[in-house]
Amino acid sequence: MRTRTVATLAVVLTALLLAPAAPAAAHNSLQAATPAQDARLTAAPTTVTLRFAQRLNPEFTTIVLSDADRRKVPTGAPTVDGTAGRVTIDGPLPNGAYTVAYRVVSADGHPVQGSYRFTVADPAAPTPPAVPGGSGASGAPGASGPGGEPAASGARASGVDAAGSPVSGGDAGDGPPVVLLAGGVLVALALAGAVVLLLRRRRAS
Repeated sequence: MRTRTVATLAVVLTALLLAPAAPAAAHNSLQAATPAQDARLTAAPTTVTLRFAQRLNPEFTTIVLSDADRRKVPTGAPTVDGTAGRVTIDGPLPNGAYTVAYRVVSADGHPVQGSYRFTVADPAAPTPPAVPGGSGASGAPGASGPGGEPAASGARASGVDAAGSPVSGGDAGDGPPVVLLAGGVLVALALAGAVVLLLRRRRAS
């Protein structure tokens, strides 16, 4: 009698211990993914495949792929094969970080959702072209000459314009003749004044 009572208590205790775990076991959960969580891929994937612990309901299976700026990446509609859900990526993925978000329904009707990230780092992927420097920022294209000097300034300094004709009014050719002419006039005036003074002194004496 005592043995039978002890056995009954053991069965009851076992049932009580297992009872809280029964609902949790009914919930679905992600078991594997391709690309895997935190994977760093050297080639862009063409599909995303998620495998769960339980069979999926195609009507309540959602898989979304987004880029680092949270923009949705175009994919096909999710397809379900037993416990696996899959989406096909419409175009090639450029290098960068991506997030896979999913939402499925477990056997007891409880929704399960989650997300994870992976990175595409293809060394063969083309890099964006470099932005040109400020060589043409101060004028229209073709306005600068060799060495970055504006064509108009270079032409003026060399004494010719863009058509090859001499440039009038340039400082390089006009400066020295004007100074020499002014100096000659002053010297001539000084000599004339000296001659007049000498003549006046002779007449006075």
